[in-house]
Amino acid sequence: MKSNESEIIAYMMDKKTQEKGLKMMMDAYQSKLYWHIKRLVVHHEICQDVLQDTFIKAFQSFALFKQESKLYTWLYRIATNEALQQLNKQNKMKMVDEEAGTYLTNTQSDTENDEDKIQKILYDAIHLLPEKQKLVFNLRYYDDLPYEEISKILDMSVGTLKTNYHYAKQKIEDYIKENSENLI
Repeated sequence: MKSNESEIIAYMMDKKTQEKGLKMMMDAYQSKLYWHIKRLVVHHEICQDVLQDTFIKAFQSFALFKQESKLYTWLYRIATNEALQQLNKQNKMKMVDEEAGTYLTNTQSDTENDEDKIQKILYDAIHLLPEKQKLVFNLRYYDDLPYEEISKILDMSVGTLKTNYHYAKQKIEDYIKENSENLI
């Protein structure tokens, strides 16, 4: 059963049907949010935790949802904030123990084919971007969201988003050019 936003919102606003609304919301958005979070935090287990935290926070603070944006925009914003908090925790742990959080090497394998190597180069390029550029790039490139929606999610102007996306794209292209000669 495919749910629409207005139906989910109606269920979530009524205390008697809130749990059903949460299940519908999770069914409708879990996959998209998972991949959005995964591109930011990388590790599956951590991604699952962040996804769960996202839905818990959405459930607990649903009364704060003013319906000025789409439901998925609001959820993406929560997921993005939760993912950034997780990344900050990882970075703090990394400073204490340099061996913790070495996620860039987790995708390497001895039996990589050229396609895997290309994917790894793209992945590495994206993860070297500054946080804002990484967020904008992922939301635009992978999630194919319009700038207006991204603006609501990240609370940035459309002009700033376009500039960040342009710089991110340029840095990724440069990184790929510099590192693709290893494939030949």
